[in-house]
Amino acid sequence: MNDTPGWASPGRSAPSDGDGQGVPRPAEPADGPTDAPGPTSKWSKEQPPADDWSAPAGPPPARTPQTPPPGWGGQAPGPGWGQAPGGPGWGPQGPGGPGWGAWQGRPQAAKPGVIPLRPLGVGEILDGAVSTMRAHWRTVLGISLAVAVVTQIMTVLLQGLVLTDIDTTALNDPGASLDELGDALGNSLLVTGVILAITLLGTIVATALLTTVTSRAVLGKPVSTAQAWADARAQLPKLFGLTALIALISGGIVGIGLVPGLLAGDSDGAPGLLALGAIAGLCVAVWLVVRLSLASPALMLEKQGIGKAMSRSLKLVRGAWWRIFGIGLLAAVIANILASIIVIPFSMIASVAAGDGPSGFLTGTSGVGWTFLVISGVGSVIASMLTLPVTAGVTVLLYIDQRIRREALDLDLARAAGVPGQGTGTPGPVPGS
Repeated sequence: MNDTPGWASPGRSAPSDGDGQGVPRPAEPADGPTDAPGPTSKWSKEQPPADDWSAPAGPPPARTPQTPPPGWGGQAPGPGWGQAPGGPGWGPQGPGGPGWGAWQGRPQAAKPGVIPLRPLGVGEILDGAVSTMRAHWRTVLGISLAVAVVTQIMTVLLQGLVLTDIDTTALNDPGASLDELGDALGNSLLVTGVILAITLLGTIVATALLTTVTSRAVLGKPVSTAQAWADARAQLPKLFGLTALIALISGGIVGIGLVPGLLAGDSDGAPGLLALGAIAGLCVAVWLVVRLSLASPALMLEKQGIGKAMSRSLKLVRGAWWRIFGIGLLAAVIANILASIIVIPFSMIASVAAGDGPSGFLTGTSGVGWTFLVISGVGSVIASMLTLPVTAGVTVLLYIDQRIRREALDLDLARAAGVPGQGTGTPGPVPGS
């Protein structure tokens, strides 16, 4: 039997109960005569007489008790590993008792605003954009509505007064000549380009203002439309220049891809070269646009110039291209689906009200009259009012997420937001502070 069940000295194994085999022990002197058969005793025959030994005089010297190091024994005061039930330590704890007790899981990240201050997942980025719109709906929807109304009024007036005189009917005529098709295609591209330019201008203004709102929402700070405008106004010209520069670079890349096909002239391989060049140029342009997709929030929030903002975006996106591309694409798909759900019914109503009926909408032959333009314009305003905050918010939160991952921006954000326990030092460049 072991004296202390379940414990063995270092270097030795404790035998099981009832089995003493295999444990080496020193030989002991036998009680009988020394010439008894059996193993020879290893004790010396010359032993001192028993009466030569006497007990030491006086009390035995006091022994200083050895205090076990804190944390290893139940006798040591203070927190440890083996305290009595209810005390601090690894032992059983009462509900809410201090100590190391049960594993409590990873500490929750601070969340002063619409996102937790840590690296974000895809759902948290999308939810943060929607939460910004819910928490600051007056400012967000007010900005989006104002920009959408101004943009749509300009588009409707341009279409109704100027662009209706441009002839594009040859595109729907199977018997049109190549010259007629070329002229109609050029006119159609002109109409589309002017409308896109107006829409792009409105989108840039809305993005600049919503960037400020989203960055303040991350810190849990309210912001009015006037404050957002005052903060973004100085950077607006640079944002226009940045957007135009990225568009020119992308268009130039696609144009370079078309050069081999154009140089081939009327040869048999010219169409194939044009197709391959267009695909290659488009792929490179998309790659570059994603690499520069965070330049806009870097320019607005860090108050950088155009070149510095582009280099910041290249640095932040490095190694995370596919992630940013996927999240941006997902946000764009969601925004387009939401816009289609709103725009399509209004366009059908506009076709019916214009006298063309549903068939005119389905075949694309609806006349561009004032009734059609106004009703469809209302649908476009509503769609823009709801989709602009989502796309702008996702871009800003992607920028903040990349800075948290690469530059530990969450610490500066926590200090700027006044989160307890984050120190009182001056934070670095904090978006929206």
